Amino acid sequence: MNHFAYLIVREWKRIFGLKVFYLVMLVVPVLLFSFYALIYQKEEAKHLSVAIWDDDRSPVSRQLIFLLEQRDALNITRRVNSEAEVERLIQQGKIMGAIHFPGNMQTDIYSRHAVNVTLYTNAAYLVPAKMIYKAVAEVVITGGAGVILNKLVKTGMEADQAMALANPVKLNSYQLYNSSYNYQEYLVPGLITVGMQMILIISSMLALNYEWKTETMQELYELSNGSALTVITAKTIAHLVVSWVNFVLIAFVVFPFFDIGVPAATFKFFIIYSFLSVACIGIGMFISALFKDVMLSGDTALFYTSPAFVFSGFTFPRWAMPWYDQYYATIMPYTPFLDAFFKVYYMDLPFHYAQADVNRLLLFCAVMFPTAVLLFQRQLNTISDEKTIGAVHN
Repeated sequence: MNHFAYLIVREWKRIFGLKVFYLVMLVVPVLLFSFYALIYQKEEAKHLSVAIWDDDRSPVSRQLIFLLEQRDALNITRRVNSEAEVERLIQQGKIMGAIHFPGNMQTDIYSRHAVNVTLYTNAAYLVPAKMIYKAVAEVVITGGAGVILNKLVKTGMEADQAMALANPVKLNSYQLYNSSYNYQEYLVPGLITVGMQMILIISSMLALNYEWKTETMQELYELSNGSALTVITAKTIAHLVVSWVNFVLIAFVVFPFFDIGVPAATFKFFIIYSFLSVACIGIGMFISALFKDVMLSGDTALFYTSPAFVFSGFTFPRWAMPWYDQYYATIMPYTPFLDAFFKVYYMDLPFHYAQADVNRLLLFCAVMFPTAVLLFQRQLNTISDEKTIGAVHN
């Protein structure tokens, strides 16, 4: 037990003493987390530049334009007179969209004829385009119904009857878990946790093979009595504790400072974060035991972890991806972690909702750690064999 405790302390000394460890595990997270949070400091896509193309020039179109100007998402910056001008301004990046009110719009509305208001958006910017559509649709639908309602009331009809005719079907929309479409609230926790997966795998990927590079493998062999299980267990505990330091930074410094996160779900976040950490450390240990070459293992870890955010389903549903991409997503621990993260953190659901996802994280541990022990034991056995051969020669 004394040797085991010494191995843990020894690993902490290596983490805090070797630049390759403390930069990756302690310095990079601080910079990375702050950088991600600052990118989305504006939180929402607001004041998106749009143009008005008004061929009607009527009281109705002026009222709709007034209502559009009240929307936080929109910023009406100019008037245009043709579709060609709209396209040119979008191509130049001067506007994100434009609204066209056709001629005789007011007359057609009062005559109960269909009116086609046209919205132009730059769908190359997918989220801003959807935000513009949402804001314009709400104004046009509400404003159109308001015009009809006003006309009916002026004819002497009761307000309730007029409302039933002007807007016979009313849609109530409720946005849950990110009602303001807040980029910082939604994206930053996901980016930080996917960054932690990469940091954990890369740092633990160096835990074993870097001993060869620093020429300390012989010392490690003697301290562990040649037991790969002892080495990997001690190093895992050491790296897990350091990962908890980063959790404190995430949950109690970054999130409160930028006023993001769900404080009530912090403990549940800690539980699934710990499972993610152990799974990532297991993968890192496996890579470290598989390749003695530090550069080769680093390239492997980067190749494995880099696409995690894309394949995880955070920004695009996994079920809509090709089957081979869905398969790739299943071999990364971030994928089940993200599913659990949405349930127990964003939605603040009871932990049993994430049990299946936790089981998948445990499966990574059950496969990676034993495999890493077997591979690393072979490396340690070569040291034992060299000692035996040296003793025979002597």
